[in-house]
Amino acid sequence: MSSTVVTTTPVIAASGVGIRFRRNRGGRRLFKDLFSSRQRRSRPGDFWALRDVSFDVQRGESIGVVGRNGQGKSTLLKLVAGVMLADEGTVKVADGVAPLIEITGGFVDDLTVRDNVYLTAGLHGMSKAQIDERFESIIGFAEIEDFIDTPYKHLSSGMKVRIAFSVISQLEEPIILVDEVLAVGDRGFREKCYRRIEEMLEGGRTLFFVSHNERDLRRFCTRGLYLDKGRLVLDGPIDTVLDLYNRDYGA
Repeated sequence: MSSTVVTTTPVIAASGVGIRFRRNRGGRRLFKDLFSSRQRRSRPGDFWALRDVSFDVQRGESIGVVGRNGQGKSTLLKLVAGVMLADEGTVKVADGVAPLIEITGGFVDDLTVRDNVYLTAGLHGMSKAQIDERFESIIGFAEIEDFIDTPYKHLSSGMKVRIAFSVISQLEEPIILVDEVLAVGDRGFREKCYRRIEEMLEGGRTLFFVSHNERDLRRFCTRGLYLDKGRLVLDGPIDTVLDLYNRDYGA
């Protein structure tokens, strides 16, 4: 009697991923370096933000990325989001991504809140009809009804995060990337956003979550990736990953 092996295609597949930066911000790579060997392209002052990182993510998983500052966590999310390209290896993403990372970066200071909502949501693939339908709920969630026609540059940092989160969380992309975006803002609104993330997870979304808050990591995530010095130290249950991290750094 034969048995059937069921395999699933991961929604995110990283294989041998590496990305290199320059310590000297003024340093530039020469055009000829692009055509030289990898060994020759390693120039003095280069360092690897990530190196030889491999993992697969299945649809519906919730992943917490753990590590100290400067260990490659945000870089990894940017690779998954497609805003950075790896120098080594590959990152394949099978589904669309809703990036809650540096979420205020795409907003235009001189445009009003209203215009920024239409611009940003449109750039992320929402039609004008969809934005029209959801505009009131976007503004209502952000709790900035009195500032719809105010230039974005006049909003407080907390209000900017509110409207940005509200827009991005309306996207229906299957993968959510969250990178410490709610560090700014009041406690009540942060909890409101967290409930929204939980709703998205209950709907079967896949979550990639970067945070230094252990309670939040345990709240949202079932699996962890522990990065240290750009290397993947451990890929396992979130409690196991956090326990090892705390042992390593005395938290």
